Amino acid sequence: MVGGIVRSTGSGMGCPDWPKCFGSWVPPITVEQLPENYKEVYAAHREKKNVRFANYLKKLGMEETAIKILNDKSILQEADFNVTKTWVEYINRVIGVIIGLLIFAVFVASIRFWSWDKKITIIGFATFFLVGIQGWIGSFVVSTNLTPWTVTVHMLLALVIVALLVYLYFESTKDKQIRKVPYGLSLLVLCMTLLVMQIVLGTQVREAIDVAASSLLPRSSWIEASWASFVIHRTFSWLIVIAHVVLLWKLLKSEGSKILPYSLAVLILATILSGVGMAYFDIPAFLQPVHLTVASITVGLQFLLALQLNSGRGEMLINQHVSARST
Repeated sequence: MVGGIVRSTGSGMGCPDWPKCFGSWVPPITVEQLPENYKEVYAAHREKKNVRFANYLKKLGMEETAIKILNDKSILQEADFNVTKTWVEYINRVIGVIIGLLIFAVFVASIRFWSWDKKITIIGFATFFLVGIQGWIGSFVVSTNLTPWTVTVHMLLALVIVALLVYLYFESTKDKQIRKVPYGLSLLVLCMTLLVMQIVLGTQVREAIDVAASSLLPRSSWIEASWASFVIHRTFSWLIVIAHVVLLWKLLKSEGSKILPYSLAVLILATILSGVGMAYFDIPAFLQPVHLTVASITVGLQFLLALQLNSGRGEMLINQHVSARST
């Protein structure tokens, strides 16, 4: 949610360095606190980091992308100091640190499971490790001046971390509310895949909007400037709706609590309505983080339901095996 606020307010480069902000753990509140040549200083700092990033990309076989980053001088353009944007980005980072500390506490708590359920400890460590990777990638998001594909990778990794935390919750909860829904798991996986694809398509819209915003086009012209990607994103939403209507119909007919299916229905509706609101009201800034946050929560809830359905399938297979042996 906070990341969405950073994006909607254009505060992503409020701090031109990482992990500090303008070379300090507490950012400035006036431009007078910065040296006169602060733009050149931080542009040079980011250029050095981009060289390292390009070397990593070359080792991964992404030489063309690495060369593009090194040759794109617009990446090194520094914006004028804006105290509001600086503090929005700084608060985003503080919240990120708090999340990292909480996930470290989750990992520490997971160690006691090692003697009887090692996978919980392993997933706990993996989650904490990915938080470190997330911070590392975040540093390159800043150094490359919010290069679109790095922002997308940063967001998708956050969804992976959400999924791992949901898995830890599920595995450490005694009451797993096992469901028995024929073909439900396959249908749910399809819905999850479609929603993640829709989120990625949404990033394409966001990239086009970023270009429009940087070109100083009025907000009322942003959708027109991103029309091709916007139409694809809007049309794809019908697949999301149809797939989830079928899924929810099956879930509501199944055994077990109806809380999660009804919650999923509300979240899908909220995602659609927030998207419609952005389309018809010229992408109001407050709806951007709402749209992304609701979609992210939906992915987490889908994953929890998938774990429940998978457990239900496992129980059915065991019951079938026992029944066959008894026969």
